[in-house]
Amino acid sequence: MNWRVALIGFCLTFTITCSSWADALDEGVSAFNSKDYVAAMKIFSPLAEQGNAEAQSYLGFLYDVGFSVPEDNKIAVKWYSAAAKQGNARAQLYLGKKYKAGEGVPVDYKAAVKWFTAAAEQGAATAQFILGYAYYIGEGVPVDHIAAAKWFTAAAEQGHSFAQYNLGHAYYNGEGVPVDRKAAVKWFTAAAEQRHPMAQNSLGHAYYNGQGVPVDYKAAVKWFTAAAEQGNQSGQTKLGIAYYSGNGVPVDYVQAYAWWSVSAANGNEDAQKLRKMIEEVMTSSQKEKGQLLSNQIWAKLEN
Repeated sequence: MNWRVALIGFCLTFTITCSSWADALDEGVSAFNSKDYVAAMKIFSPLAEQGNAEAQSYLGFLYDVGFSVPEDNKIAVKWYSAAAKQGNARAQLYLGKKYKAGEGVPVDYKAAVKWFTAAAEQGAATAQFILGYAYYIGEGVPVDHIAAAKWFTAAAEQGHSFAQYNLGHAYYNGEGVPVDRKAAVKWFTAAAEQRHPMAQNSLGHAYYNGQGVPVDYKAAVKWFTAAAEQGNQSGQTKLGIAYYSGNGVPVDYVQAYAWWSVSAANGNEDAQKLRKMIEEVMTSSQKEKGQLLSNQIWAKLEN
């Protein structure tokens, strides 16, 4: 009988402890979400010391970004490691980032991949994207475009815009998947609608050249404009080409000159050549208006 009483006592104590942990953790998360980081720190610290993985993950983040405490990468790594080893996906992701960046630990791409993999296998979309990119460029693992496409797909299907763009790029070029321009457009569109500038530019390129979709210059200009207004050099250059050629918009040398000037100032060599070319056929008045417009565009980009 004594062992049964002891077992019941243990179970009750364990249940009460778990319940109190959960209540305290909820209070800590509430304080964190309310940006009361001092209160969150006070709540998470004892829970982390007692081994609560979620509290350890939050505590690591507070030290990581310096909320309520001085920024300390080594302490952040300590708590991320403690939580990651218990299977906390958020901590695994952040620990992987620390090894990748060499913050609080020496740069170790293999260790980074280890932790990104652990988080990715639990469904963490950002970890899936980063892991896919590691396979794409061969960082910590051999180059493997098939594995890259696998993880880009997993993240893209969860709505991760960078993964959607990279998966579109993979389908466009046949890297790890068969060439499929329609699938490329599908994923470029998904990312473009989330305001991913490189995807917007790629989607504009697809419409301009009829790759995966029928030629549609107006749609191309729409997406080139979206990319250009976010500072994408290629989008700026292609928007200038549309204005110069009158595809999707009326011919407008002032607009073309302005967008090529902005792109050229960003270092785009094609835009530099195109601007020099159009200067030869523009009037002084047009050049003056083009320069004024480019200054206005710059002002918007900087805000």
